[in-house]
Amino acid sequence: MSNTGRWWHRLDDGRIQCDLCPRDCKLNEGQRGFCFVRARENDQMVLTTYGRSSGFCIDPIEKKPLNHFYPGTSVLSFGTAGCNLGCRFCQNWSISKAKEWDRLSDQATPEELARSARRLGAKSVAFTYNDPTIFAEYAIDVADACHQAGVKTVAVPAGYIHAEARRELYAKMDAANVDLKGFTEDFYREQCLGHLQPVLETLEYVAKETRTWLEVTTLLIPGKNDSDQELVKLCEWFAGHLGPNVPLHFTAFHPDFKLLDVERTPLATLRRARAHALAAGLNHVYTGNLPDLEGSTTYCPGCRAKVIVRSGYDVTGFELEGGKCGACGAAVAGHFEDAAGSFGTRRVPVRLSEAR
Repeated sequence: MSNTGRWWHRLDDGRIQCDLCPRDCKLNEGQRGFCFVRARENDQMVLTTYGRSSGFCIDPIEKKPLNHFYPGTSVLSFGTAGCNLGCRFCQNWSISKAKEWDRLSDQATPEELARSARRLGAKSVAFTYNDPTIFAEYAIDVADACHQAGVKTVAVPAGYIHAEARRELYAKMDAANVDLKGFTEDFYREQCLGHLQPVLETLEYVAKETRTWLEVTTLLIPGKNDSDQELVKLCEWFAGHLGPNVPLHFTAFHPDFKLLDVERTPLATLRRARAHALAAGLNHVYTGNLPDLEGSTTYCPGCRAKVIVRSGYDVTGFELEGGKCGACGAAVAGHFEDAAGSFGTRRVPVRLSEAR
């Protein structure tokens, strides 16, 4: 279904310009933006995927990845179709690069989605798989319904968004894990068909101007964004602009989409990146997509005791009391309950349209 879109204006030449993200797509009647799901219809901007999904699934929150946001709980995850970046290494390309009629097999109103999350026992709802920026109207309405139902909201975006839409979207998000694809303009231009600076502005905004819990993920691609020089600059900027308590995840690339000729990321690269981040003063640095006990453990920033131990996405040890280290009492940044959840590593696909 289509829904009237927001964040656009008319140009003197008769076109309309989408003001959602830095692409600034300029459209004649019947044209679609780069993301493919925002279009000009009947002389206005519409979101063609409102209320539709490529699928719903119950996941562990650690899969987003969020390690400091109600560990061990479950999250109802979904995405739509399309994306406003063109990453050559996209690992969800069958969704993010799809035309909406190719992949949108389920649907739910915001209220139905919120009720389903409660019924399924999910602590939160995640807008993920493709970038929620491009379906922000739907995400905002779902977030309002979720909050009325006592359900938290999580965004998993790339941070490529203009200031006005950014302010409205993140005002509704309880947590976000933002993809920082790399740390050079060349990488963003050549590998993502975008630019770095808007993403850095989003990260600073979320960290400093909102109440949204923030974590950040960088997928390390051999020979593309994993040099020591780039990693040191990334980590130093991160510490200086976001602070030591924002968790940073380094995850492993596998050949996909248009980068099939690039090797998988070795664990040694993830550990090297983590060492740079710890040296820059970050307290919580994780490795992902490969087994690594040390890189998946949360340590107390005071005494370095293990306060959350994980095996994959499963929480196997939890030593926090009121959000503080059980050994020394130092506060650990994040959102925690008195005990970790017990959802484990399951992934449970659900059909909301069949549950009505």
